[in-house]
Amino acid sequence: MKQYYPMMVDIEGMRCLVVGGGPVAERKVRSLIEAGAHVIVVSPKATPLLTSWTEQELIEWRRRPYQPEDHEGCRLVFAATDQKTVNARIHQEANARGQWVNVVDQPELCNFMVPATVKRGKLHIAISTSGASPSVAQNIRRQLEATVGEEYELYLDLLQEMRGIIQQNVTVPKERQRLMKELVTDHWLEECRMNPAQVRSKMRKWLEQALSAQT
Repeated sequence: MKQYYPMMVDIEGMRCLVVGGGPVAERKVRSLIEAGAHVIVVSPKATPLLTSWTEQELIEWRRRPYQPEDHEGCRLVFAATDQKTVNARIHQEANARGQWVNVVDQPELCNFMVPATVKRGKLHIAISTSGASPSVAQNIRRQLEATVGEEYELYLDLLQEMRGIIQQNVTVPKERQRLMKELVTDHWLEECRMNPAQVRSKMRKWLEQALSAQT
């Protein structure tokens, strides 16, 4: 089995092709929209949500069967039809153009995989079995969703804010690391969970005192 190289990709503004108009294509399109991609959907028919996204000008929908020229200018290609012969043609054309292609339920025709994910604000956890068992990846995703709570979104936003303050006021790298290490603790994570309305002021007060102690 192939060994995949994990990475996070910035696709904002990138042209991405999704061939298919059913529920599977809809899920692919949703993720692409959230990432800021320029999404092109090719299918004679589409789900009500895909139709709605077209009306909102979130996607471009070409209401016809797939044609090879649909690949023009695209970086990512998703084949999400229920016709294996069409999916194979999409894969062949994408390979010929040097494009990244994902064929749903046919890992042997994919040169990239879409992992199961858990997202909490800036935290994005990806789970992949390299195509061996998507069901196992989904089970692990559900387990993580139960243990990684919504408090992580607030926690990471605050850590980013505090990190900026530390970088502006502390010039010694080791001292910066020490302060950040004290912020990256279960205590502050629990504060985000139990006291989301007050934790920002508490964290800022703690940091102000820590910075004052240095002068």
